[in-house]
Amino acid sequence: MTRFFLALLCFLVAFSSLCIAQSTPDTLQVSSTETSSEEDEEDPAYPEVAESEQDSTKQFFIRFNADGTASTGNVERILLQLTSALDWKPSNQFKLSSSPSFIYGQQNKLLAEREFFADIRGSFWHQKQVYGLAFVAWDKSNLRRILNRWTQAAGIGIKLVQRKRAYFSVTNLILHEVTDFTERADIDVWRNSTRLLGEFAPDKAGKFTITSIAFLQPAISVKNNFRWNGSLTFAYKMSNHLSLRTKFENAYESYVVLGRKTNDFRWTIGLSFEN
Repeated sequence: MTRFFLALLCFLVAFSSLCIAQSTPDTLQVSSTETSSEEDEEDPAYPEVAESEQDSTKQFFIRFNADGTASTGNVERILLQLTSALDWKPSNQFKLSSSPSFIYGQQNKLLAEREFFADIRGSFWHQKQVYGLAFVAWDKSNLRRILNRWTQAAGIGIKLVQRKRAYFSVTNLILHEVTDFTERADIDVWRNSTRLLGEFAPDKAGKFTITSIAFLQPAISVKNNFRWNGSLTFAYKMSNHLSLRTKFENAYESYVVLGRKTNDFRWTIGLSFEN
């Protein structure tokens, strides 16, 4: 299985290098390797592109991230995490984005994680300091015994800091969630979703970047139902298209299937490819 993991990772590296797209700036005015979707309230790991006025002619952007770990011996562990970012900007007033992902993990040859995520997001007046956003998302989780989870949301975002080496934004949305569990009563809930995103490039060249994201999602239609998640990413740009990164993620849900813990932590090391 370890050989399969390494072979798959090599294939993905080769495949991603063939992608052709016009480059577009990240949230930082220097070239960053890890951003987060302004609209993606379900999974903060996926990038978003916040353009400046001088880059308004660039319309299409692709990024591909591959992270994972592998170990053998007394404990056999495999984790593969694939994420991507697609941005299409037909005008200065509207942008369409998507961030599909797949996570697969085994522990001692037993399936531990098999997570799918897909979404479609729209940003309105995305180049302004205050902008509108809406999205629809679907995910499926073996880890948390979720057959299907559908979410849709709409709200506003505010870019509080947007400089060459620093970026900070806040979004707030009203979110509707329907979750189908395998071993527990399904839930239909309304939430308020707040996201805090900060990026910083300590070096002048922008080769090293730090990204921190936190989501707070309390339920407003029921009691005692709360979700939060966050991530911290360190990335180093090795070339125009290739970056090395390590990522720390944490997710908490108060309402889970019996026998499952409410908190999950993941640490991965991988590569990011972009055109």
